[in-house]
Amino acid sequence: MTDTPTQLFIGGAWVDASDGATLPVDDPATGEVLCHVADAGPKDAGLAEEAAVRAQEEWARTAPRVRSEILRRAYEIIIERTDELAHLMTAEMGKPLAEARGEVAYAAEFFRWFSEEAARIDGGFGTLPDGRNRMLLSRRPVGPCLLITPWNFPLAMGTRKIGPAVAAGCTMVLKPAPQTPLSSLALAAILQEAGLPDGVLNVVTTSRAGEVCEPLLRGGRIRKLSFTGSTAVGQLLLAQSAQAVVRTSMELGGNAPFVVFEDADLDKAVDGAMVAKMRNMGEACTAANRFFVHRSVAEEFGRRLAERMGALVVGLGTREGVDVGPLIDRRGRAKVEELVADAVKRGARVLVGGRTPEGPGCFYPPTVLADVDPASRLMDTEIFGPVAAILTFDDEDEVIRRANDTPWGLVGYVFTEGLDRALRVSERLEVGMVGLNTGLVSNPAAPFGGVKQSGLGREGGRVGIDEFLEYQYLAVPVR
Repeated sequence: MTDTPTQLFIGGAWVDASDGATLPVDDPATGEVLCHVADAGPKDAGLAEEAAVRAQEEWARTAPRVRSEILRRAYEIIIERTDELAHLMTAEMGKPLAEARGEVAYAAEFFRWFSEEAARIDGGFGTLPDGRNRMLLSRRPVGPCLLITPWNFPLAMGTRKIGPAVAAGCTMVLKPAPQTPLSSLALAAILQEAGLPDGVLNVVTTSRAGEVCEPLLRGGRIRKLSFTGSTAVGQLLLAQSAQAVVRTSMELGGNAPFVVFEDADLDKAVDGAMVAKMRNMGEACTAANRFFVHRSVAEEFGRRLAERMGALVVGLGTREGVDVGPLIDRRGRAKVEELVADAVKRGARVLVGGRTPEGPGCFYPPTVLADVDPASRLMDTEIFGPVAAILTFDDEDEVIRRANDTPWGLVGYVFTEGLDRALRVSERLEVGMVGLNTGLVSNPAAPFGGVKQSGLGREGGRVGIDEFLEYQYLAVPVR
């Protein structure tokens, strides 16, 4: 903790907030304050924007291989410091160390992936249909970007946005979540060490997101917004981006269906459920929210899932053998408590968990609910906690209709041993990603994103860099 920066990072320098303000960073496992970091205001955001704008032209001219090698060096530094970064992440957001180490590896991989994509930016050349002109296509950086990241994957969400921006030749202002600023500040220090020029990345930690972000979006100099967070905040940011026609990509909320058919391998289904539900204590937009299980196997699936969930060890993420850490804060835990209470009031049976433990911290036990009423609030609310709600179904058309009955469409999970059914159901689900007999879809080499109110655009994969590039068409007459 003592070596982690706590100031703003603007123009390659570590500076205090202009008004001297700071914000506390809490440990959700104990409620204690870990440290205080600079709390940026509008003036600081303006300075960060100015630094990004000033650096843009020269950075855009940098050779792709130079950008590639900076990202590659940053990848190697992250891997070398896995334990240090994992402990930092566990301290500020609570996830167990084993899971934090996994996120460090996942985060680093975005830098390695986009270090390779930086050297593969291409264009095109061809003859137009009239035969009198040639078409020359080039691709160039969109310009200075505002990147807004959430608290649940504080390191990986930073690298998933910074990686393609650096590779494309864009400068950035990064605003991390106020609950987890330390991972982002550590990442900025690593990129500086890796040779990223001053002003290319600027980090403003703040508790005043509206005051900081809105002027940047309306000002006209920020040309790209990449946001990960709730749908409600995403809608607000889209409205603010409209005036200056800022290009946007949005990774928003989810309400993932987890469908188990009667022919599913229940061992695979329960294994997949544990990953899809319990990754990051259920605090993930990809988390399975609604478990639709065929009536013929629902009792057995529920029994097995409750047994596995009940065996998980809840406690401080720094302790060996702990599987489940605290939720991010008391507000987040209170939301989970209210959703479970509402479901139980409507007739749901608690197979395991369901009671908040006494003591400090924001802990909530892994919980499985059966016989959940479809009218329960947790059916149309992103739970963001370790709660699996099981409903039954009888036929394919019914479950597809119910799975699609939501404004969100990020990811869905399907468990069946029938190939025809697997393809048919996957194609009918209104989601951007499908986990077929697996509970994990996230991979830096794959395009991540959703449809409907789950977002716009894709991150990762070969298309991830496209969000930070513009086409320019040059018409060349042939005499």
